[in-house]
Amino acid sequence: MSLIETTQYGHVHELRLARAPVNALNPELCNALTHAVHHAVNNGAHGIVLAGGPKVFSAGLDVPYLLSLGDDQDALLQAWKAFFNAARALAACPVPVVAAMAGHAPAGGCVLALCCDYRILADGPYRIGLNETQVGLVAPEGIQALLARAVGAHRAERLLVAGAMPEAAEALHIGLVDELTDIDDVAVRARAWLEDLLKLPTMPMRETRRIARAAVIDCLSDARIDLDRFVATWMEPDTQTALRAMLARIGK
Repeated sequence: MSLIETTQYGHVHELRLARAPVNALNPELCNALTHAVHHAVNNGAHGIVLAGGPKVFSAGLDVPYLLSLGDDQDALLQAWKAFFNAARALAACPVPVVAAMAGHAPAGGCVLALCCDYRILADGPYRIGLNETQVGLVAPEGIQALLARAVGAHRAERLLVAGAMPEAAEALHIGLVDELTDIDDVAVRARAWLEDLLKLPTMPMRETRRIARAAVIDCLSDARIDLDRFVATWMEPDTQTALRAMLARIGK
C-alpha cells in the first residue's frame, strides 16, 4: 500500500499521509511525500491539499525508529534530511498548498503545516505546536522562525520555550491556524479555499505568492537548520533520557 494516497479533484490534488496508525514521519514516508508533491505539480495540479489521518494529522518524527539507529549519526542525518526535504518540497511548491488537519499536529506534523499556505484544523480538543522542549529537543532556528512568521516573535518564544501545544480554539486565536471546521469537513474546506484562490488570474497570484513566501523557503535553508549540529544534540544525555521517557509514557 502506498504511504501517500492521491485523489484528484480537477486541478486540486489531495495528498493524504497513509502510514497507520499516526503517520509517524520515517524516511520512507518523508521521501514519498517529497515525491508526491513533485509528481502532483508535474501532472497538472494547480493546488494541493495535504491531509492526514483522523484524530492525528501526523504525530511527527518516528522517534522509535530514530532511537533504533543508536549512535549511527550518518543514519540519523539521512533520516532528518528526508524530513527536511519533505518540508522544503511543501514550502517551495510552485502551487498553493493547504494543510487539512483532522486531528493533532505536534512537532514534525506542525512543521509540515507551517510550510503550507493555509492551515485548517478540526474544531475540538485537537492540539498543534512545536513541543520539542517537552521531549528534550531544540527546534532549529529556521523552524523557530517559521512559527514566529505565523504567530509573532514574542508569542513564538513563549510557545517554543514551554513546548506548548495549544488546542484548536487558541491556535486559531493566535494565528497558528487559519480556520477551524468540523472534523469531517476539513479536507472539503481545504479544497473550497483553494478553488476560490484559483479563480484569480494565475500569473499574478502565483508571482505574488512566490515573492511573499520567499521567507518560508529561507527558513529551511541549510544554514538556518544546521542539521549537523541538530543531530549532534540528539545524542545529548538529557535528550535521550527525555525521548525514552516519552516512549515509556506512550507505551503505558
